[in-house]
Amino acid sequence: MATILGIDYPTLWFLVVGALFSGYAILDGFDLGAGAWHLFFREEKSRRIALNAVGPVWDGNEVWLVIGGGALFAGFPVLYASIFSAMYIPFMLFLFALIFRAVSIEFRSKEPMKWWRNTWDVSYSVSSILMALLLGVVMGNILQGVAIGPDYEFQGHWLEFINPYSVMVGITTLALFMMHGAIYLAMKTEGKLFVKVHRLLNQSIIFFIVSYSLVTLYTLIYIPHLSDDLYENAALFVVPLLAFLSIANVPRLVSREKYVQAFIFSALTMSFLLILVAIELYPAMVVSTIDPAYSITVYNAASSEKSLGIMLIMTAIGAPLVIGYTVFVYKTFWGKVKMDENSY
Repeated sequence: MATILGIDYPTLWFLVVGALFSGYAILDGFDLGAGAWHLFFREEKSRRIALNAVGPVWDGNEVWLVIGGGALFAGFPVLYASIFSAMYIPFMLFLFALIFRAVSIEFRSKEPMKWWRNTWDVSYSVSSILMALLLGVVMGNILQGVAIGPDYEFQGHWLEFINPYSVMVGITTLALFMMHGAIYLAMKTEGKLFVKVHRLLNQSIIFFIVSYSLVTLYTLIYIPHLSDDLYENAALFVVPLLAFLSIANVPRLVSREKYVQAFIFSALTMSFLLILVAIELYPAMVVSTIDPAYSITVYNAASSEKSLGIMLIMTAIGAPLVIGYTVFVYKTFWGKVKMDENSY
């Protein structure tokens, strides 16, 4: 099997897909979190400022989702087919929410009527909350396993994706995004709105820490297979330790009003948690609850070596372009929100 730096192609592509979805979680995560807070702002000016904080970057952030989905389809078509069949409803709901969020942002300021703007405000906020919840629900199902049978076909009930663990992970994901979004809004606002955002940020930190603690406890007690690799290799415990330290650093930095550093550690928290997920699952990508022999792994789900090799070359060329574009956009719109005639 072909390798690069001693890592085989399927594993490398697994890391590429993970990095793309991590980038999406970090970048679009604060967009979704800011949207989840939107209805907490009562004044028209406050809502416009909050919307314009994400206005220049939200569509660029979603590029990472498109690329990640494309990479998953190209690199692991078996996984793509099985997981979309198993969780067709949450993915379709996510797609509808994605569409309505974009429409809400663009349509909100097209008319001056209060009812018009309030309607799109509700649509924007509800869509953002629903997207965050559904991402967590999908992740929760992948962590605990899916009813995959022979030929990697889903054999469970169509409502099986709704279960206590997936709902808990969904709520925790929403809490993490709301904390991440509140930190971003604190970086972008000032005056009365900043004071309100700071208060909401403190509440979101408590919300996340409580929900994360409950999910961690539930995972250790009821889904012990996720901890097997950690117990077999003690060195891997550095990842949950780094995740814990990142989480602990967020309230410390917020209390000192160092929001840029708090945002960085919030992003690192997402990265370490997703790395932990990868460690807990690898080489499996979806564990079968029917029979472990039916589990989807990086090897039985991957495309041919030639296809993976070609796509890795394309990734090496395209990734710097996407990263460069992202850096350019954020540098261009850095600083506090300033309203003008082109604002939403």
